[in-house]
Formats: sequence, structure tokens, C-alpha cells
Amino acid sequence: MKRRLVIWLVAIITFCIFSYLINPFDPAWEGYLQTPLQVIIEDLLWVFLFSVIISEVSIFIDKILNKLLPWKNRTVKRLLIQCALQIVGSILIVMVINFIIDSTSDSIPDMDARKEYTLLGQWVATNIVISLIISAFNTVDYLLANWKKTAEEAAQHKLRASKHKQAAMAAELQALKLQIDPHFIFNNLSVLSELILEDQQLGFEYSEKFARVYRYLLVNSKKDIIALEEELRFLDSYIFLIEKRIGEGVIFKIDIQEDYRAMYTLPLSVQLLVENAIKHNQTSKSHPLEIEIYTTSSKELVVANTFLPLINKPDSSGVGLTNISARYEILGYPQPIIEKNENQFIVKLPLI
Repeated sequence: MKRRLVIWLVAIITFCIFSYLINPFDPAWEGYLQTPLQVIIEDLLWVFLFSVIISEVSIFIDKILNKLLPWKNRTVKRLLIQCALQIVGSILIVMVINFIIDSTSDSIPDMDARKEYTLLGQWVATNIVISLIISAFNTVDYLLANWKKTAEEAAQHKLRASKHKQAAMAAELQALKLQIDPHFIFNNLSVLSELILEDQQLGFEYSEKFARVYRYLLVNSKKDIIALEEELRFLDSYIFLIEKRIGEGVIFKIDIQEDYRAMYTLPLSVQLLVENAIKHNQTSKSHPLEIEIYTTSSKELVVANTFLPLINKPDSSGVGLTNISARYEILGYPQPIIEKNENQFIVKLPLI
């Protein structure tokens, strides 16, 4: 209803302004304010009635065309038909009202045909202008409403696509996490069975550490990120397993700044890098593999190992670096930096 009232008001104002502008030198305008109040009120009522009729006819035409010939189908054809119908409708309104007035009123003064046709032409022109203005108002309102609806649908579609993408990324991340389990288990169960045969006490201690490490793996592999301090505690137990498995073939050097221990990293990322270093390099007492784990002023956790490649490279499951890089990418964090030279293989993990 508010929209209708606005349209009626626009029609009334347009009618008054255009009626004056079409012939501002008409003697009728001179001293119009001195006209009896009753006559002015009657004129205003006629203007209101006439404006409402024009408005409702224009609204009706636009509503019918929106159903039969929407703007999105044939824009030019719709424009031409709409303008034609508005003009025809305006002329018919003038003719009908003029006929009613002539048939029911006996107080209309006689005037010559030329002046009568001039006034009738001015009336028709005013009516056409009002109809086209209202039609333009309705068209803009209709197009804005459709644009808003289209924008909302596009936003909803984008939101649904984002949710689907997020779900797919979550599934992919979970799959990457699950890859860690077999990578860790198969490298330690065989060692455990050998230690039990050689030294039952050592085998028992190894199994305790292994259970503790594996419990940590089960609990924390489901997390996206973990405190560096917690990851380092896990690493201590993991290093025990490595040292019992390889002996003096590997040397660890750990230097973590205290300020960075409260920051976060990806669960088991350090363990994967250590496991990869051992898997792809020689580990002998005469040429031990050195693995350094330290932090830098750039808020990076660095895992660097001496480069002592095996002569016969083992088959790779593709977990290691690919797993870590994929998880960083899915979670939206900066990618790890990988550097390699003749002596060292270095991986820099951004701390979160």
C-alpha cells in the first residue's frame, strides 16, 4: 500500500506541474487562488480521482506484461508494447471521463471547437506523460526487485558451493590424517618384535614408549593444529624409539626458543619429517645422520638433516612432505619452505 500511495502522489504532482507547464500563459491561471474554496476543492478532488485512475491502469498494464512478457525475455519488444499500451490506455481514460462529464454535467460553458480540441489534446498529453512516468517507476521497481532476488540467489549459490568445497576439503584433510597411522605403525612393530627376542626388559620399555606415542598419535592426529610444546613432548618419546631402533646411526640436535613453544604447528608434522629423513638417508655409526630441529626469528620450525642418500632408494608411500604441504594448504596457512643443497635437506614449517 505504501508503494501505491507513493505512485498516486507522483501522479498528482506530475499532473499539476505538467498542466501548468503545457500552457503557463493560460488566462485561467491568473487569479486562480482567488477562486472560491469550493471550486478549488472540487478541482483537487478531480485531480486526485483522475491521478488514481491513471495510476491503477498503469500498474495493471505493467503487472499483466510482467507475467506475459517479462523484461528478461525480449527487452525491446516489451518496451515498445508497454509504451503503446500506456498511450492507448491514457487516451481511452480521457475519452471515457470526457464522455461522462459531457453526459452528466449541464454547467459546462460552451466554447469553440478549436479551444475544445486544444484542451482535450493537452489533457491527453498530460495523461500520457503521467502514465509513462508511472510505468517507468514500476519498471525500475520491478527490475531492482529482480536484481536483488538474483543477487540473493547468486549469494546463496556461492554459499552452498563454499560449504560443499569446505566439506570436500574437510574430507580430504581427514584422509590425509589417516595416512599417518600405517606410516608410523609399520616402521615400529617389526623393531618391537626383534627387541623382545633380544632383550625382554628393553622390549617392554620400547613397547611402553610405543604405546604412549601411538596413543598420542590416535588422539592428536584428529586435530588440525597443536601447541608446539605438546608436539615436542611427543617428539621426546618418539626419539627414544628412533634411538633404540637405529642406535648411534642418528644424532638429534634440538634448539627451540622458549617464546615459540606456545605457538602452534600441525600434529605429527615433525615426526613425519624425521621419519622421512631416516627413511631416505644412510644411518651408520661411521656416518651418522644428523637431524637438527630448531626455530628461527621468522617464526619457523626448521627440520634439517644431513644429506646422505641411500644407494637403493626405498619405495615411498607419498605421505611425508606431500601430506604436510597438503594439510597446510587445506587449512589456509602459508606453505612450508623446502631447501636442498649438497650437504643438507631443510624443511621450514611456518608456526601458527
